[in-house]
Amino acid sequence: MSKQNPVAAFRKSGKKTKIKFGVATLIYILFVLWLQSPVWFIGLFVIYDLYFTKWVKWAFWKKRYKKGEKHNVWLDWLDSIIFAIIVASVIRIFFIEAYLIPSSSMEKTLLVGDYLFVSKFAYGPKIPNRPLSVPLVHNQITLFGKTMKSYSDLIKNPYRRLAGLGRVKRNDIVVFNFPNGDTVVLGNPDPKIIDYHAQKRVIGKQFNEWLKINNLTLQSRPIDKKDHYVKRCVAIPGDSLEIRHGQLFINGEPAQEFPAQEYNYSVELKEALSPKIISKLNLSNEDRRSGYKSLPLTKKSYEELKNISSVTSITRNEFVAPDESNYFPFSKNYAWSMDNYGPLWIPKQGATVEINVDNLCLYQRIITAYECNTLEVKDNRIYINGEQTDKYTFKMDYYFMMGDNRHGSYDSRSWGFVPEDHVVGKPLMIWFSSDKDQSFPKSIRWNRLFNIIN
Repeated sequence: MSKQNPVAAFRKSGKKTKIKFGVATLIYILFVLWLQSPVWFIGLFVIYDLYFTKWVKWAFWKKRYKKGEKHNVWLDWLDSIIFAIIVASVIRIFFIEAYLIPSSSMEKTLLVGDYLFVSKFAYGPKIPNRPLSVPLVHNQITLFGKTMKSYSDLIKNPYRRLAGLGRVKRNDIVVFNFPNGDTVVLGNPDPKIIDYHAQKRVIGKQFNEWLKINNLTLQSRPIDKKDHYVKRCVAIPGDSLEIRHGQLFINGEPAQEFPAQEYNYSVELKEALSPKIISKLNLSNEDRRSGYKSLPLTKKSYEELKNISSVTSITRNEFVAPDESNYFPFSKNYAWSMDNYGPLWIPKQGATVEINVDNLCLYQRIITAYECNTLEVKDNRIYINGEQTDKYTFKMDYYFMMGDNRHGSYDSRSWGFVPEDHVVGKPLMIWFSSDKDQSFPKSIRWNRLFNIIN
């Protein structure tokens, strides 16, 4: 069969086909303008060929049946699966993605076992840094008992974010790529230690030897393939943050508190709490794993518990001992604790700060890991990209994230600022929720299904 002339093919087509072509072309042009990448206009030739000339069999896996010919069920299923994967991948990259809450750091706002829909469009979706990837898989895949990367480093895109509905605001709940996830320890014998950088600080000079003894390997990951975290953004670029005796202050004013926000309390009892009371207070097995010396309670749960006759005393815990080994910026010059932290200024794009050997620990990771400069200190002098300096101008905005479970959250107090290029999206809705302490079907938290997240 000879190839059709493009103009003749258009003229011969019906009105319905031309309308479909017009709608598809308009949608595609708007999509390319949103991408801000003119090279994708080449796709217009593909659309034209699909509707009119049909020179290329784009669905090469799909058989073209003659009239009356019996369909191949397997090929039809393959066509449906490939179409579904393509559509799902586009939705996942640019619009909405599903996530699971695995830890209690955001309780009781978000519970372990909550399944979320997260909007990529809220802050603008990021163009994938590693576009060659197994569809619908994040950073690793297991085949034949072996875990491996789910993506290729053959194509490396720089950071670029498309237009979205807005920017991260103070008190937003945000999904982001874990800042310290640029390097991970594969086969870690202690799954509780999830931060390579924290692990290296604890083990010290014997770290490489420890890797060899335990037959462990390191793997580096690009920004978009780091693990996902979800926290509340308590401070935005330009804010000053401080925690005094557990109370968070932003720009000198007490920060907004939330009904589901909780702290750990030490509770003295005449007798153990009944299952009915435990259920009413919404205390999970994980909440009670440390007994009643460290019980996470919301303000409402605290008020209810202190009025129970079996409770003799209830006191909010406070972590006051300075611990520079576990809290950012890991320096004796800033010996802060979980409940007494700061003051700390949050870096803002375009702002310039004075740097010296005493405060360099605050900005070292920004300068090197996040903004890709070389950094050296010689004879108490700082050299950035080979030039001596006592100032630094930030290229990006940064955020400070904390969990609503203030005493049970691994957050910015432990690993510092979140760069703007790590922001993924904003949780919209809980589409399913399951309590791991219960058996099915009692495990389904019906009251949380389709709840909007604030």
